[in-house]
Amino acid sequence: MRLLVDSTGVKLCGPGDWLVEKHGTRRRRAWRKLHIGLDAATGRIVAATLTDHDVDDASQIGPLLDQITEPLEAVIADGAYDQSGVYEAVSSRQPEAAVVVPPRSTPVLSNTARSEPTPRDRHPQAIAEGGRMAWQAASGDNLRALVEAFFSRYKHVIGDGLRFQTDDRRQTEIDVAILVLNRMLDLGRPDSVRIA
Repeated sequence: MRLLVDSTGVKLCGPGDWLVEKHGTRRRRAWRKLHIGLDAATGRIVAATLTDHDVDDASQIGPLLDQITEPLEAVIADGAYDQSGVYEAVSSRQPEAAVVVPPRSTPVLSNTARSEPTPRDRHPQAIAEGGRMAWQAASGDNLRALVEAFFSRYKHVIGDGLRFQTDDRRQTEIDVAILVLNRMLDLGRPDSVRIA
C-alpha cells in the first residue's frame, strides 16, 4: 500500500457561533489539525489523528503509522515532512517502505551524501540529475493530489468545523466522519469486470 499523509485545519465551533453570525461580532477562532493517512489505491482513510493547531505535521507520522497493520510500499507526503525524524519513524516501523517527500529548495545533504547517500539525500540528487518533473513521475509524488481531493471532499460533505467541546468527543466526531466518508466511497465505487 502507498500511504499518502497530510493535514488540514479544522475550526472549533461552539454554542455561541449562531450569535456571531446573527450579530456580526468577531471573536478569535480556535483550531485543531486533522492529520490523515490515505490509501492511494482505494482512496480510503486508514489512519487519522486530531491535534492542537501548533503541532508539527512531521511529528504525527509515528502515530499515523502505528494505526496501520499491513506492509507499506511507500509513504508520500508534502515538503512539511522533509525531516530526518520522518525517515527514522518510517524505517523503524516499516523498514521496506520508501519515503517520498519533495526536498526543500535548498536541501542540506548529509556528510556521507557522496559515498553513502541516505534515502533523504537521494531525492535532491535525483532532481539534480533529471529535473523535478522527472523525479515526481518516477517517485510517485504526483499522488499527493489525491489527499487534497480528500480534504475538499471532507470539507464539502462533513464541513470544516468540529461541534463538540471536549477532546474525546471531537476525536469521536472525526472517527464518525471518516467512517461516513469511507462508506460513501465504497458505495460510489463501481465493481468493474473486464470482459475479453
